[in-house]
Amino acid sequence: ALLPYMPHVPPAALPGKVTATTFTLERPRCVFDRHTNASDAVWLVVALANASAAFRNPPSRADVPLYEQLPTAHSYMTLETAAAVYACSVPSPAVLRVGGDTACGGQGSRDPCNGPLPFPGPYRVKFLLMGCHGPKAETRWSEPILLRRAASLSAIDPAPAHRGSDMVVIASILASLGAVLAVAVLGAAGYGGCAGPC
Repeated sequence: ALLPYMPHVPPAALPGKVTATTFTLERPRCVFDRHTNASDAVWLVVALANASAAFRNPPSRADVPLYEQLPTAHSYMTLETAAAVYACSVPSPAVLRVGGDTACGGQGSRDPCNGPLPFPGPYRVKFLLMGCHGPKAETRWSEPILLRRAASLSAIDPAPAHRGSDMVVIASILASLGAVLAVAVLGAAGYGGCAGPC
């Protein structure tokens, strides 16, 4: 069944909502309630935007495309979660982080990896409900999501910010005052040590 829900980046201002290797999605609460059984799982399908139309839902969990296949297959599935977690009655965090697991790539396991996204995109995503016998329901594809691009090395000024002469004078005065204070404290401590009976 095609569900009317469309995944999306939350409109609220969140730190790190979209980075160079990750993005945040609103959690699809109450979307699958009428279609799930206790053993069902919800997956997130991540695809490069120009490859989303060619993506075919896998017939079983054994056929799920892995994160390591993204460079060649242009899509993968991740964030396998029990469908009950997305039920209306279950309190849960409001967002999901895509690409947030830096420890899972390249391990060669069949476990779904939520590794950092290697390309700026754009990406499109959808949620897929899978039961024991394959796909049961899916959401619509998201709008394209473009990751932040790192500044090019030529745009970064390697020289530190230029300091005005006023800053240099103020820093010199403060350093001198600190040195005078240290000498005074040490002198007073040394003098106080000799003031007692000899």
